[in-house]
Order: sequence, then C-alpha cells, then structure tokens
Amino acid sequence: MSSDEFPGGERFLGVDIGGSRIKAGVVTPEGTIIDSQRVATPARLPEFSKVLSQTVSALLDASGPVSAIGFACKGIISPDTTEVEILPGACRFLEGIRLTDLIQPPPGGAVPVSADNDARAALVGEHLWGAARGRRNAVMVTLGSGLGGAILADGQIIRGARGVAGHLGHITMNPDGPLCSCGNRGCLETYFSGLSIEGEGLAAMHRGCETEVLSARPTCESLFKAHKEKDPVAGAIVSRALRYLAAGLAGLCHALDPEVIIMGGEISRAGSVLFEPVQEEIWRRTRRLLGRKVPLIPSEVEDPSGILGAAALGCAARNTKEPPPFLSRPGIRGH
Repeated sequence: MSSDEFPGGERFLGVDIGGSRIKAGVVTPEGTIIDSQRVATPARLPEFSKVLSQTVSALLDASGPVSAIGFACKGIISPDTTEVEILPGACRFLEGIRLTDLIQPPPGGAVPVSADNDARAALVGEHLWGAARGRRNAVMVTLGSGLGGAILADGQIIRGARGVAGHLGHITMNPDGPLCSCGNRGCLETYFSGLSIEGEGLAAMHRGCETEVLSARPTCESLFKAHKEKDPVAGAIVSRALRYLAAGLAGLCHALDPEVIIMGGEISRAGSVLFEPVQEEIWRRTRRLLGRKVPLIPSEVEDPSGILGAAALGCAARNTKEPPPFLSRPGIRGH
C-alpha cells in the first residue's frame, strides 16, 4: 500500500484479547487511539470467531484501511504464525488457533499481522511511544490480578527457546511457598499480585484482625488505600507484598542490569506508596554490586485497554524497510 491509500496518514489496528473482554482500536503512528470498540469475550470458539471478525470489520469500515494489525493476548503466542500455543483460563479454546485466521481479509488486501504476549506488546508500546524509547535494556512489569513482564536486553525482546521468557511473576521466591497457578510453589505472583494481596486481606478478616478501614471483602485497591491511611492490618499486608516485589526486582537487576524498570498495570496507579518503598529496597539490595540506582518508573503509555500495545506490534512490523531491532521476527503476512 502506498501513502496515497491512507488519507490523513497511516493507521494501525490493535486487538487485545482478554478473558472478559476483547478490545480493539485504530491507532495513529504517534500512538493515539482514534476509534475503539469493546465487546464481551465469548466462551466458545465459534462465537469468539464471529464476534472478533465483526468487531474488526466494523472498525475497518468506519476508519478505512490499516497498514498493519497487531494482536496482544495472554499466554504463549507464536510471533511467527500468530498461533496461540498455551493459554490457560477462560480462553483455552484458542490453543492451537492462528489469530490471523479468525479475521476477514482487510480492505485493500494483505497487510502484516503480528501477535505476541500482552506484556511483551506493552513493552513494544513503551519502546515506540513511552518510557523505553531510545533504550536498549529495560524490564517491564505489569501489576494487575497477576504479575506479568517482559525484557528488552541489548535491543532485543527476549523470548527464549519456547517463547516463555519474561514471565517474571513465576520467579521462585520461596521453594516451599504457596502453590501457584503455574504448578510451581512460591512464585513472586503468589506474594505480589492483585489476587494474592486480596487473599491476604480476606485471610486477615477471617482471623478477626481488628481494623476500622477495611470492608468485609477487601480489594487490592482498598488495601493500598488503607495502608496509606496507616491502617495496621493493611500496612502489614501491603508492606510484606512490597518487600517481595522489591526482592524479585533486585534479583532481575543483578541478572539483567537494566537501564530502567517500567511498572504498568492497574496496581501501578497506587503511586508513591508503591514506587518509593520498592525503589528504596531495590537500592538497598543492589547498591554494592551494581553501584547505581536502577530507576523505577511508571509506564508512559496510558492505556488500560491494551490496544496501544497490540497496535505497537503492528506498527513495528509495518516498518519492513528498517524494522526496529527488537522485532527479530516481524510477524507474518495476513490474508
């Protein structure tokens, strides 16, 4: 496609596949979402395929042609074929499916189609438009109901031998710790994640711990808020979780020597009550060997939907003349 086929400039389609919602949007090369849709994620493949195709078609009909498409999805996704290799949870029915096969040919014919894990997509978005711009070594940590991550090392997104690299939430912190959803014990995610923090809050309530702030069913957000308000129960729970997070990130600093650590996801909005103690603890644990502070910085791509990260995969793949160094495999050609 030539630039004449894109009145007003090129556009990219980003599709984020979540367990509860499919979110899709059309994005400019500057990282601005100009149109988007959100639909509930169907529970079976036939309905999923229909809804996804309809959503993509509606956006393309409204916004005109796009020059590339990017998919972001949890689990293990092949960037070569867009096949979903491993996807535990509600969307397990997508395992073995090529995402590019679930959409109709875009108007104008074949375009590059890329897909990857949602945390890696977020890091690509940060590299193009955010906190990792111009950097060659960075760690991305996504803090939500779980703990995801991605690694940029010497200009390359690390995928590993089977595409599993970057699952930072499954670093073992305690070999005899709590059972994790991955089958391991004592993963970082079992100590720091939205679900683990909420679980600790519920356990404290069931034990009858005295608190004037927490409700009968505390959430991660309410626990952080109560901690900020000096509630002793919430303080003990959140402080313990923060120490585990800092310890895990300190280990990554020793292993990877990143320029920065970028924290995104819903929990990262807690602000200074999260960033300051974690930064201080990382420095305490790494200063002798590293001899420098590794800045802990918030994500600059403000997009809880995940659309921008997905679109960034397509945007990077579109640059086939001189692809960014982190895209060693720039996706496949679509229909």
